[in-house]
Amino acid sequence: MAKLSLIQVPFGLGASRPGNEEGPESMIQAGLLRQIRKTAYELTHDVKVKVKLQPGQPASKDGHVKHLPEVMEMCKQVAEHVSRSAADGEIPLVLGGDHSVTIGALAGMASQKRSIGIIYFDAHAGMNTEANSPTGSLGGMSLAVALGHAKLRLSDLAPAVQGGAVKKQNVVLIGVRDVEPDERELILAEGITVFTMHEIDRMGIEQVVRKAVEIAGDGTDGIHVSFSADCLDPLEAPGVGMQVPGGLTYREAHFACELLAEAGRIISIDMVEVNAMLDESRRTARLAIGLIASLLGKRIL
Repeated sequence: MAKLSLIQVPFGLGASRPGNEEGPESMIQAGLLRQIRKTAYELTHDVKVKVKLQPGQPASKDGHVKHLPEVMEMCKQVAEHVSRSAADGEIPLVLGGDHSVTIGALAGMASQKRSIGIIYFDAHAGMNTEANSPTGSLGGMSLAVALGHAKLRLSDLAPAVQGGAVKKQNVVLIGVRDVEPDERELILAEGITVFTMHEIDRMGIEQVVRKAVEIAGDGTDGIHVSFSADCLDPLEAPGVGMQVPGGLTYREAHFACELLAEAGRIISIDMVEVNAMLDESRRTARLAIGLIASLLGKRIL
């Protein structure tokens, strides 16, 4: 039986508003462990990263960047847990928290793998940098850090990270519909593959995901799937900090995750940006854990 390691990260300081720090517990309470038992995976480890600072307390700043020391401390812990899980042959499943959690997850995987592809579901591009971020929040810089465009580097968080483990030609964004001007310029200049909601409408989610797997899996040791709940349409998932209308529907999201599971290339997963303070009756948390189960290969029959 395949092995799964659950890493809970109750951290929200990489976001611009509180609530994401309660996301992991909300997903657990919504029935995540029960969903995992319906898959072919055995849960071998369940750990919770300890964080010292929560939203509402005084912010430490490094220039324009908010909470840099706290984010770095969190990411180092996440990277250590993810690296250990991958070394033991497990699939690390990381529950955030805001999207800065992804930085730690990628650092951990990059310390174990020669080359990893990334499929990044998000309404936003994650390509802000310390110099141009409109908020200073590190949750909006995840991909910029992974691709070496930010001052913060994956190697700052996990010394064993190999240079070039994350290459721009193996990164795919899906569901994007809210991009800052500087992000747009950087994405176009670097030639990063982005399937906006326009492409999803035109091509269909099946073709988009198959293309994404082809690109992210080309020459890599496997694919890290990062899924932000705000990729979903707010009508389906109201419990997110930054709602953007016109996102993935319930079935589009599940079908995408089912196709990724069928491809057999997933080596790690993070599910982030479930904001429990804004979630009505845990609707978003319940959808998120269903998508995790689909990524782990759960089938109707």
